Amino acid sequence: MADRGEELRGGVMQVTEALGPIAEATDRFVATVRALTDEQIGAATLVPPWTRGHVITHVARAGDSLCRLLTWARTGVETPQYPSMAARAAEIEAGAARPVAELVDDVTAGAARFEEAVRALPAEAWRAEVRMRTGELRTPATLVPTRLRELEVHHADLAAGYTFADVPPSAARWIIDDLIAAQRRRDGIAPLRIEATDTGLAHELGTGGPVVTGTQAALLAWLTGRSPGAELTASGADTLPAAPYWI
Repeated sequence: MADRGEELRGGVMQVTEALGPIAEATDRFVATVRALTDEQIGAATLVPPWTRGHVITHVARAGDSLCRLLTWARTGVETPQYPSMAARAAEIEAGAARPVAELVDDVTAGAARFEEAVRALPAEAWRAEVRMRTGELRTPATLVPTRLRELEVHHADLAAGYTFADVPPSAARWIIDDLIAAQRRRDGIAPLRIEATDTGLAHELGTGGPVVTGTQAALLAWLTGRSPGAELTASGADTLPAAPYWI
């Protein structure tokens, strides 16, 4: 049986390997942003009232917020993800109207800072629990991959040609797995089962709830509140239930 040190080293390797998919998602996101004109930055998104500039700035600042949590894990000094929700909103608003070139530089520089913060974590820091802005406790092992969620969901939010159907199946599955795991840690979640018709993904929250089926991409869009679920079907209920609060 592997000792605790070997298990930890294996976990670190798995998470640092996740930096590859995160870098690829960043490249796709940046390519979409770079193709926009300065005038298109003010267009509507899937998360009104945010414009594309708001979403892009949020992606950059969210990466920095994860760096703060990784600093907490590394140093043991409590470092909140954001100073306050008001400060978070102000940062996003302040950066929303910037030209494309500045937005691209912001996202790419933030991506480099994030990767550096992950690689700088000593072995013992991977066991440290830090608290996300939602109140959820995570170790770096489950915190780092949330960057993939930010990139893929907000890429679709830009409404600039990249849709939930374009999210790589492995990334979409991880995001759904993580969302469902978070729901299971909460109280008062209505019973529900989801089944992907194209990938075999299946999850159950409680027992006896309706069964919602559709493609993995359609389920992801619904679970993240980006779609009313018109492409989904529900059995065991007269209508499609509301998606559980996702974050």
